[in-house]
Parts: sequence; C-alpha cells; structure tokens
Amino acid sequence: MPLSANNPDRNSWLHVDKNSDFPIQNIPFGVFLTRDDIITIGTRIGDTAIDLGALHQLGYFKGIPLTDDIFLQDTLNDFIADGRKTWRLVRNRIAEIFDSNNKTLKHNTKHKEIVLFRLDEIEMQLPVQIGDYTDFYASKEHATNVGTMFRGKENALMPNWLHLPVGYHGRSSSIIPSGIPIHRPQGQTLPAGSDTPVFGPSQLVDFELEMAFITTDANDLGEPIPIDEAEDYIFGLVLFNDWSARDIQKWEYVPLGPFLGKNFASAISPWIVTLDALEPFRIEGPEQDPKPLPYLQFKGKKSFDINLEVAIRPKDAKEKVVSNSNFKFMYWNMAQQLAHHTVNGCPVNSGDMMGSGTISGPTENSYGSMLELTWRGEKPLTMKDKSERKFINDYDTVIMRGFCENDDARIGFGEVKTQLLPIFNYKKKK
Repeated sequence: MPLSANNPDRNSWLHVDKNSDFPIQNIPFGVFLTRDDIITIGTRIGDTAIDLGALHQLGYFKGIPLTDDIFLQDTLNDFIADGRKTWRLVRNRIAEIFDSNNKTLKHNTKHKEIVLFRLDEIEMQLPVQIGDYTDFYASKEHATNVGTMFRGKENALMPNWLHLPVGYHGRSSSIIPSGIPIHRPQGQTLPAGSDTPVFGPSQLVDFELEMAFITTDANDLGEPIPIDEAEDYIFGLVLFNDWSARDIQKWEYVPLGPFLGKNFASAISPWIVTLDALEPFRIEGPEQDPKPLPYLQFKGKKSFDINLEVAIRPKDAKEKVVSNSNFKFMYWNMAQQLAHHTVNGCPVNSGDMMGSGTISGPTENSYGSMLELTWRGEKPLTMKDKSERKFINDYDTVIMRGFCENDDARIGFGEVKTQLLPIFNYKKKK
C-alpha cells in the first residue's frame, strides 16, 4: 500500500510553522482531553489538534473498515491492534482531508468547530495502556562508558553484550506522559567505605535519553517473531526519559538487575510518531562485529536518523542544552530487539513498550546521561545561572526533544518534559 501521507510536496490548509515538528507528512497519534472534558484519540498538524473521534462520526473515514468507537476510547490500543494496513489507510485519509487542495472540511465551518482544537484547549494523556514494558541496553557507547567507569577499559563490555540485545523487564505502572512532575525517590544506598546500607533520598538522580517503540498484537505464546517481520508489529516511537537513581541502583542491582533505582518514574512524549512517517529517514546502522547469530541477522536499513537533545532548566532560570545525540548510534536496532525478545516464545501485545536504553554518541557532548556527561560527578556541568550540576537537583526540569530532517521534510516528536520535586511529604498528604 502506498504511503501517500508521506508525499513531501503536500501542504496543509492548516497553518504549519516552517520548523514545526508536525507537518502534514507526520500525522502522529495521541490521546487528549478536549475543552468539553471528553477524552478522544487524535492527531496533530502544526499547532492544531484534530479530534479523530469526531472526524469519524462525521463520516470522513467512509470506506475504511473501522468500528464506530475506534477513536472514542481513552487509549490507542484497539486502533494499534487493527494492524499496519489500517494505520496506513487512516494516515493517508487524514493527509487527504487536510491537503491544501481539498476543500471538503476546509470550507465546512460547523465541522471545523467540532473537529479542531488549539493546543491550549486540550490536555494530553498517556497514549496507550502499557501492559508490559521492557528496557534494553543497546548503545555501545553508553555501555562502554558505564563499563569503563566501574570495571575499567579492558572489561567495559560484558562477554554477552556484542552477541545479544541486553534488556530487562521494567514497571509499566510508573510510566507517565510529559508534563507530570515526579518526586525524588528514596531507598537503600551504601555509603562509600561502609559495609552497612542506609535509607534515605537518592543523591544521584539522573535522566536517561532514550526512545521507545510501541508494538501491536504480534504473536502467540511460544511463537517467535522472525526478524524480517519484526517491523510489521511496530506502530511507532516516542521520546523516553527513563529516570534513574544511580546510588540506589548501584547497591541493589546485583544479582537480579534494576529495581527501585529504575521503577519510580519514566516519562514519554505524548504523540506517537509512526514508523511509516519515519520511512524517509532510514539509514545504515553501526557495523556489528562479531556477526550476530542467524536469528538476529537482517537485510536493509533498520536504523533511523533522529536528532536528539537534552536540556536542563533550573527553577527560575533559563534552560541549558547539555546533550546532542542521535538515535542512529544504537548498536542493536528495533527489529533485532523485538526478534530477540520473542525468540523464546514470549508474546507481545498491543500497547507494549520497548525502551532503547540510554542513547550515547561517540563524543562527550553526545552522552545520554548525567553519569556520563559529568563522569560520575567528576566534571560538573555549569548551567546558565552559573550553578553547577553533577546530577539532577530538586526543581530542575529535564526536557528532551527529537526530530528528523532532510531536504524534503522535518518530522519531529515534540518534547518530553519532567520536573523533579523533593521527596514525597507524607505529613503534608495526611
């Protein structure tokens, strides 16, 4: 089926700024609360949100096999479960409706009042009900940096790292949309030089620059997904800040891996950008040596050129960009991650989320965490208000942004923004 929605020559009758992340070629999907307190599934072109539930009820998706309530839900799970053919039909139709040459909705004032919203009239929600969440550890630069810090250069990568996409199962209940503040986590840590742990707030709260992909219903229990089919089950991507408490994690992670140091909060951008929209930005990924086992070998371009940045905004101060990275640095790509995840027969469902793991590049300014950027706090970063950061302070806001760009189009993700508040005050709640 042709991806007519990706036509770089198409313009919209809705206003779109030149450097907008959301031209008519993007057409992401999300869930929002309208000015009438109605939750609906929608999309976005420029700075205009579009109510797909209302658009469907008004007959604009005629001829596409959709249930009457497919967009009148509070999550995208059922729509995602309909599969790639449906996603493409819907994106192509939306592109047609809002094409500058199509006057059907453009000249229907009554319908426009029902369907279109300014961004300040809506409140974005978590776009999917995330049943399961897996986080990978798939950036070679990040794994090498962290391994070097704690084990030395000679033993930076563990023996299995170059042979499989390392991952762990995370906690989906603490995944939140952009804009929701979080509290500094508490837990056990082991002070330097001590044999006895103490309890208290984490002193080493960190961001992790990641992206995450959302899956559709893919396989039954016991059925692996072949790598050449893996992308058929990936709906799209979001920006992902996988918050981390480094001191809690350091004490707890042996022998079973991340726990309280990772499950207190993770934040995603609210608009899911489809894999179809990213099609023009495919590139070759890093060379993999040694050659992976056959079930992880793939053909074609499976990596994507997505520019990423992280900024820190202290309270009452301007933001400072601290990292510029790119999704193309990922050693293990999404198809490999999904193929490996299911090779043992693990079933994947609609709305499951897979985090890339921290994305770090080859230069110091492209590292994807404060742990690396400050090298365990040894090289503090200076903010615009002249304050220093080894890790994230209370009331700091971490902002992540991402976009693809070529001569024809710019496709972006908007941002994921989260403020870190002090530890939760039990007395205040009572």
